[in-house]
Amino acid sequence: MDTLELLLHPVRLRLVYALSGGRVRTTAELCASLSDVPKTTVYRHVGLLAEGGVLEVAGEQRVRGAVERHYRLRRDRAVIDAEAGASMSVDDHRRGFAAAMAALHAEFNAYLDRSGADPFADRIGYRQGVFWLSEDELTEMIGELRAVIASRSGNQPAPDRRPRLMSVIQFPTEADG
Repeated sequence: MDTLELLLHPVRLRLVYALSGGRVRTTAELCASLSDVPKTTVYRHVGLLAEGGVLEVAGEQRVRGAVERHYRLRRDRAVIDAEAGASMSVDDHRRGFAAAMAALHAEFNAYLDRSGADPFADRIGYRQGVFWLSEDELTEMIGELRAVIASRSGNQPAPDRRPRLMSVIQFPTEADG
């Protein structure tokens, strides 16, 4: 299974999110993180991601006679690069968008279902707006957004930090003309 096929699935996307930021987790910890997904499904998708090279084994230890593996994300394999994106068909983009939205929806529901969830205190945001942009302005804006995101992407886990899922989506709302 190629990387594109691996990543265009909502459960596998959620596993990638759960391992982002340099986190190392066991499959049992991933099951706890994705408590709304059946354990057998999590194990199956972890296996597919490991087999496809998106995850790597960071370590192993014996626990009650079984080998427990600790997984980490291979950041270089957990992205759809420009070349792969350029070769995606319209249907691939439909599947990718649907998978991303399904994963986002499931993550948001998991957040709301947690004890103590407080959207106001946690500064939850979901806003949309239409921007009138030329191709040059769009290119400039994308560069600015990438710079802002890149300036924080190297942050490591710390006691005062929580992982936050952010999504940026843009597409033309009308045809040219």
